[in-house]
Amino acid sequence: MKTFRQTVAILLLLSMNVAGLHAQRHDFGNWKRYAAQNKELGTPAKGEKRVVLMGNSITDGWPQTRPEFFSNNRLIGRGIGGQTSYQFLLRFREDVINLQPKVVVINYGTNDIAENTGPYDEDLTFGNVVTMVELARYHKMKVILTSCLPAAGFSWNASITDAMQKIRRLNARVQAYAKANGIPYVDYFTALLSPDGTGMNPDYANDTPGVHPNAKGYAVMESLLLPVIKKLR
Repeated sequence: MKTFRQTVAILLLLSMNVAGLHAQRHDFGNWKRYAAQNKELGTPAKGEKRVVLMGNSITDGWPQTRPEFFSNNRLIGRGIGGQTSYQFLLRFREDVINLQPKVVVINYGTNDIAENTGPYDEDLTFGNVVTMVELARYHKMKVILTSCLPAAGFSWNASITDAMQKIRRLNARVQAYAKANGIPYVDYFTALLSPDGTGMNPDYANDTPGVHPNAKGYAVMESLLLPVIKKLR
């Protein structure tokens, strides 16, 4: 019996060690994604007015779909597909603060509502947005908040059946916060909304149900965002 207990104890210790090693290998924030590019950028040159776009796959796919928008307007994309606002906070220093931009554009919410890193909690997501704003302002950056895009649902998590209701509530809350704090707010949601109001307009979507914009959708977003960037730069 003693030998059996000892064997069980050893197996438990081994399993804990394996789990610990796995946890150590997992880069939740994905800091390495832009590490080389950030190092290459270094500190801004005199008179350089950087603009960083922080976000998820919607931001990540933008420079790939419309590279001229980024090159022509000297924009820095820091989107990572699949990430939630919790992960944005983890890498906010590496991918935003350390780059010393004059302006940061924050897009958020889609993957929080899709529950990519756990159950959706509107208060926590909203708090993450506020924390990013406060960090940016502390470091003398100007902030542009942008709405969560319309999405009827998520192909990778079909259990979410009330996406649009959650998106509308989060957008309304962030918009009210932006207004109360003098922060520009860019409403992608209304511009990309389907005529029946149930999701993203298929004309602007790159997938079904519409979550990610196509080139035409990004062009609409650019027409809304660029004038605000120029005003703050």
